[in-house]
Amino acid sequence: MGVVAKIGHNRWFASLADEEHALQIETADVSLIGHREENQDRVAIAAAEQAVLLMVIDGMGGHADGARAAETALSTILEAFWQSPHPIFDPMSFLHLALGKAHEEVVKLGSALSAEARPRATCAVCLVQDSAAYWAHVGDSRIYQLRQTQVLERTRDHSHVEVLLREGLITEAEVHGHPMRNYVECCLGGDAALPEMTISSRRKLKPGDVLLLCTDGLWANLKDQDFVRFAQSNGKPLRDSLNDLGTQAVEASAPYSDNTSAAALRWKAA
Repeated sequence: MGVVAKIGHNRWFASLADEEHALQIETADVSLIGHREENQDRVAIAAAEQAVLLMVIDGMGGHADGARAAETALSTILEAFWQSPHPIFDPMSFLHLALGKAHEEVVKLGSALSAEARPRATCAVCLVQDSAAYWAHVGDSRIYQLRQTQVLERTRDHSHVEVLLREGLITEAEVHGHPMRNYVECCLGGDAALPEMTISSRRKLKPGDVLLLCTDGLWANLKDQDFVRFAQSNGKPLRDSLNDLGTQAVEASAPYSDNTSAAALRWKAA
Protein backbone atom coordinates (compact mmCIF):
# COMPACT_ATOMS: atom_id res chain seq x y z
CA MET A 1 0.00 0.00 0.00
CA GLY A 2 1.45 3.39 -0.97
CA VAL A 3 1.47 6.70 0.84
CA VAL A 4 -1.97 8.23 1.23
CA ALA A 5 -2.52 11.87 2.17
CA LYS A 6 -4.54 13.23 5.08
CA ILE A 7 -7.69 11.34 5.95
CA GLY A 8 -10.81 13.44 6.02
CA HIS A 9 -11.70 13.14 9.72
CA ASN A 10 -8.32 13.89 11.24
CA ARG A 11 -9.08 17.55 11.96
CA TRP A 12 -12.34 17.54 13.88
CA PHE A 13 -13.14 20.94 15.36
CA ALA A 14 -9.97 22.40 13.82
CA SER A 15 -10.12 26.12 13.17
CA LEU A 16 -7.91 28.34 11.02
CA ALA A 17 -5.32 25.62 10.37
CA ASP A 18 -2.78 26.49 7.66
CA GLU A 19 -3.65 30.19 7.95
CA GLU A 20 -2.30 33.23 9.68
CA HIS A 21 -4.12 34.13 12.87
CA ALA A 22 -4.55 37.11 15.20
CA LEU A 23 -1.73 35.67 17.33
CA GLN A 24 0.64 36.01 14.36
CA ILE A 25 1.13 32.31 13.81
CA GLU A 26 1.28 29.90 10.93
CA THR A 27 -0.05 26.37 11.45
CA ALA A 28 -0.19 23.14 9.50
CA ASP A 29 -0.97 19.46 9.99
CA VAL A 30 -0.41 16.22 8.13
CA SER A 31 -1.51 12.60 8.59
CA LEU A 32 -0.25 9.85 6.28
CA ILE A 33 -1.38 6.25 6.40
CA GLY A 34 2.07 4.96 5.41
CA HIS A 35 2.09 1.24 4.65
CA ARG A 36 -0.66 0.27 7.08
CA GLU A 37 -4.20 -0.86 6.35
CA GLU A 38 -5.76 1.84 8.54
CA ASN A 39 -4.78 5.27 9.81
CA GLN A 40 -5.25 5.21 13.59
CA ASP A 41 -3.63 8.62 14.14
CA ARG A 42 -5.69 11.74 14.76
CA VAL A 43 -4.56 15.38 14.52
CA ALA A 44 -6.23 18.66 15.46
CA ILE A 45 -5.42 22.37 15.60
CA ALA A 46 -7.98 24.50 17.44
CA ALA A 47 -7.49 28.27 17.28
CA ALA A 48 -9.36 30.76 19.43
CA GLU A 49 -8.66 34.50 19.53
CA GLN A 50 -6.17 34.30 22.41
CA ALA A 51 -5.11 30.65 22.51
CA VAL A 52 -4.27 27.79 20.17
CA LEU A 53 -4.28 24.08 20.96
CA LEU A 54 -2.34 21.55 18.89
CA MET A 55 -2.72 17.83 19.34
CA VAL A 56 -1.63 14.49 17.90
CA ILE A 57 -3.08 11.19 19.11
CA ASP A 58 -1.68 7.79 18.09
CA GLY A 59 -4.13 4.91 18.44
CA MET A 60 -2.11 1.88 19.43
CA GLY A 61 -2.48 -0.57 16.55
CA GLY A 62 -1.64 -3.61 18.64
CA HIS A 63 -4.86 -3.15 20.57
CA ALA A 64 -8.52 -3.28 19.53
CA ASP A 65 -10.11 -0.05 18.33
CA GLY A 66 -6.94 2.04 18.29
CA ALA A 67 -8.63 4.53 15.97
CA ARG A 68 -11.63 4.79 18.27
CA ALA A 69 -9.35 5.41 21.25
CA ALA A 70 -7.60 8.20 19.34
CA GLU A 71 -10.89 9.81 18.28
CA THR A 72 -12.28 9.64 21.81
CA ALA A 73 -9.18 11.22 23.34
CA LEU A 74 -9.10 13.92 20.67
CA SER A 75 -12.73 14.95 21.05
CA THR A 76 -12.50 14.93 24.87
CA ILE A 77 -9.49 17.26 24.98
CA LEU A 78 -10.91 19.56 22.30
CA GLU A 79 -14.18 19.82 24.22
CA ALA A 80 -12.25 20.83 27.34
CA PHE A 81 -10.43 23.52 25.33
CA TRP A 82 -13.56 25.04 23.80
CA GLN A 83 -15.37 25.04 27.14
CA SER A 84 -12.56 27.00 28.84
CA PRO A 85 -12.25 30.81 28.82
CA HIS A 86 -9.26 32.01 26.78
CA PRO A 87 -6.51 32.64 27.57
CA ILE A 88 -6.64 29.68 29.92
CA PHE A 89 -6.01 30.80 33.50
CA ASP A 90 -3.90 27.82 34.63
CA PRO A 91 -2.46 26.07 31.55
CA MET A 92 -0.64 23.30 33.41
CA SER A 93 -3.72 22.33 35.40
CA PHE A 94 -5.81 22.48 32.23
CA LEU A 95 -3.48 20.02 30.49
CA HIS A 96 -3.43 17.67 33.48
CA LEU A 97 -7.21 17.63 33.83
CA ALA A 98 -7.86 17.33 30.08
CA LEU A 99 -5.50 14.39 29.71
CA GLY A 100 -6.98 12.77 32.80
CA LYS A 101 -10.48 13.10 31.38
CA ALA A 102 -9.33 11.72 28.00
CA HIS A 103 -7.78 8.73 29.78
CA GLU A 104 -11.02 8.13 31.67
CA GLU A 105 -13.07 8.17 28.46
CA VAL A 106 -10.73 5.80 26.65
CA VAL A 107 -10.76 3.44 29.65
CA LYS A 108 -14.56 3.30 29.36
CA LEU A 109 -14.26 2.00 25.79
CA GLY A 110 -12.51 -1.13 27.03
CA SER A 111 -14.29 -1.67 30.34
CA ALA A 112 -15.84 -4.95 29.17
CA LEU A 113 -12.71 -6.27 27.46
CA SER A 114 -9.72 -8.24 28.71
CA ALA A 115 -6.69 -6.13 29.68
CA GLU A 116 -4.72 -6.93 26.55
CA ALA A 117 -7.62 -6.04 24.22
CA ARG A 118 -8.53 -2.63 25.67
CA PRO A 119 -8.18 0.40 23.36
CA ARG A 120 -5.16 2.58 24.04
CA ALA A 121 -3.44 5.65 22.61
CA THR A 122 -0.42 7.87 23.09
CA CYS A 123 -0.73 11.63 22.77
CA ALA A 124 1.02 14.99 22.66
CA VAL A 125 -0.78 18.27 23.35
CA CYS A 126 0.50 21.85 23.19
CA LEU A 127 -1.24 25.06 24.30
CA VAL A 128 0.04 28.38 22.93
CA GLN A 129 -1.01 31.68 24.49
CA ASP A 130 0.53 34.88 25.90
CA SER A 131 3.71 34.45 23.81
CA ALA A 132 4.44 31.08 25.41
CA ALA A 133 3.85 27.36 25.00
CA TYR A 134 2.82 24.72 27.51
CA TRP A 135 2.79 21.08 26.56
CA ALA A 136 2.08 17.60 27.84
CA HIS A 137 2.50 14.08 26.55
CA VAL A 138 1.79 10.46 27.40
CA GLY A 139 3.74 7.67 25.72
CA ASP A 140 6.01 8.18 22.73
CA SER A 141 4.23 10.91 20.79
CA ARG A 142 6.64 13.85 20.88
CA ILE A 143 6.86 17.63 21.00
CA TYR A 144 9.82 19.56 19.58
CA GLN A 145 10.61 23.26 20.03
CA LEU A 146 12.88 24.29 17.17
CA ARG A 147 14.81 27.57 17.17
CA GLN A 148 17.13 28.67 14.39
CA THR A 149 19.69 25.86 13.96
CA GLN A 150 18.87 23.74 16.99
CA VAL A 151 16.36 21.48 18.66
CA LEU A 152 15.82 23.71 21.68
CA GLU A 153 13.54 21.26 23.54
CA ARG A 154 12.30 17.73 22.99
CA THR A 155 9.97 15.69 25.16
CA ARG A 156 11.30 12.41 26.57
CA ASP A 157 9.26 9.34 25.70
CA HIS A 158 7.59 7.17 28.30
CA SER A 159 9.32 4.12 26.87
CA HIS A 160 11.75 1.44 27.91
CA VAL A 161 14.36 2.66 25.43
CA GLU A 162 14.17 6.19 26.84
CA VAL A 163 14.87 4.79 30.31
CA LEU A 164 17.93 2.98 28.96
CA LEU A 165 19.09 6.17 27.27
CA ARG A 166 18.57 8.28 30.39
CA GLU A 167 20.54 5.80 32.48
CA GLY A 168 23.41 5.77 30.00
CA LEU A 169 22.96 2.11 29.06
CA ILE A 170 22.56 2.93 25.35
CA THR A 171 23.51 5.89 23.18
CA GLU A 172 21.23 8.13 21.13
CA ALA A 173 22.56 6.43 18.01
CA GLU A 174 21.42 3.05 19.31
CA VAL A 175 17.82 4.11 19.91
CA HIS A 176 16.60 3.77 16.31
CA GLY A 177 17.61 0.14 15.90
CA HIS A 178 16.86 -1.06 19.41
CA PRO A 179 14.57 -4.15 19.50
CA MET A 180 12.42 -2.58 22.27
CA ARG A 181 12.08 0.79 20.58
CA ASN A 182 8.29 0.47 20.28
CA TYR A 183 7.69 -0.65 23.86
CA VAL A 184 5.62 2.11 25.51
CA GLU A 185 5.42 2.14 29.30
CA CYS A 186 2.30 4.25 29.67
CA CYS A 187 -0.62 5.45 27.55
CA LEU A 188 -4.19 6.68 27.60
CA GLY A 189 -6.67 3.85 28.20
CA GLY A 190 -6.14 0.32 29.42
CA ASP A 191 -5.86 0.31 33.21
CA ALA A 192 -8.07 2.71 35.15
CA ALA A 193 -5.16 4.21 37.12
CA LEU A 194 -4.04 7.60 35.81
CA PRO A 195 -0.99 7.11 33.57
CA GLU A 196 2.29 8.94 33.96
CA MET A 197 2.15 12.20 32.07
CA THR A 198 4.82 14.85 31.60
CA ILE A 199 3.68 18.48 31.67
CA SER A 200 6.05 21.30 30.84
CA SER A 201 6.39 24.63 32.56
CA ARG A 202 6.01 27.86 30.57
CA ARG A 203 8.21 27.97 27.47
CA LYS A 204 8.76 31.49 26.13
CA LEU A 205 8.45 31.77 22.35
CA LYS A 206 10.64 33.91 20.12
CA PRO A 207 9.82 34.98 16.55
CA GLY A 208 10.64 32.15 14.18
CA ASP A 209 10.26 29.38 16.75
CA VAL A 210 8.53 26.25 15.44
CA LEU A 211 6.59 23.81 17.61
CA LEU A 212 6.19 20.33 16.16
CA LEU A 213 3.99 17.60 17.63
CA CYS A 214 4.30 14.18 16.05
CA THR A 215 3.60 10.49 16.38
CA ASP A 216 6.42 7.96 16.39
CA GLY A 217 5.74 7.22 12.74
CA LEU A 218 7.32 10.60 11.97
CA TRP A 219 10.24 10.86 14.38
CA ALA A 220 11.37 7.21 14.43
CA ASN A 221 13.42 7.38 11.23
CA LEU A 222 14.42 11.04 11.23
CA LYS A 223 17.33 12.82 12.88
CA ASP A 224 17.58 16.17 14.63
CA GLN A 225 19.05 17.80 11.52
CA ASP A 226 15.94 16.79 9.57
CA PHE A 227 13.79 18.71 12.04
CA VAL A 228 16.10 21.71 11.93
CA ARG A 229 15.91 21.80 8.12
CA PHE A 230 12.14 21.57 8.35
CA ALA A 231 12.01 24.61 10.65
CA GLN A 232 14.28 26.64 8.37
CA SER A 233 11.82 26.89 5.53
CA ASN A 234 13.31 30.06 3.98
CA GLY A 235 9.91 31.45 3.07
CA LYS A 236 8.32 28.13 2.13
CA PRO A 237 4.79 27.68 3.55
CA LEU A 238 4.79 25.63 6.73
CA ARG A 239 2.17 23.31 5.24
CA ASP A 240 4.46 22.41 2.33
CA SER A 241 7.47 21.89 4.61
CA LEU A 242 5.45 19.64 6.91
CA ASN A 243 4.09 17.59 4.01
CA ASP A 244 7.66 17.11 2.78
CA LEU A 245 8.82 16.03 6.24
CA GLY A 246 5.99 13.52 6.53
CA THR A 247 6.74 12.04 3.13
CA GLN A 248 10.44 11.81 4.03
CA ALA A 249 9.58 9.88 7.20
CA VAL A 250 7.35 7.43 5.35
CA GLU A 251 9.95 6.82 2.66
CA ALA A 252 12.69 6.36 5.27
CA SER A 253 10.88 3.36 6.75
CA ALA A 254 9.33 1.91 3.58
CA PRO A 255 7.93 -0.64 3.01
CA TYR A 256 7.02 -0.96 6.71
CA SER A 257 6.16 2.65 7.55
CA ASP A 258 3.71 3.39 10.34
CA ASN A 259 0.95 5.98 10.33
CA THR A 260 2.81 9.29 10.22
CA SER A 261 1.18 12.40 11.66
CA ALA A 262 2.15 15.84 12.90
CA ALA A 263 0.86 19.29 13.78
CA ALA A 264 3.10 22.35 13.62
CA LEU A 265 3.01 26.03 14.56
CA ARG A 266 5.42 28.80 13.62
CA TRP A 267 5.44 31.74 16.05
CA LYS A 268 5.83 34.95 14.06
CA ALA A 269 5.47 37.74 16.62
CA ALA A 270 3.98 38.59 19.99
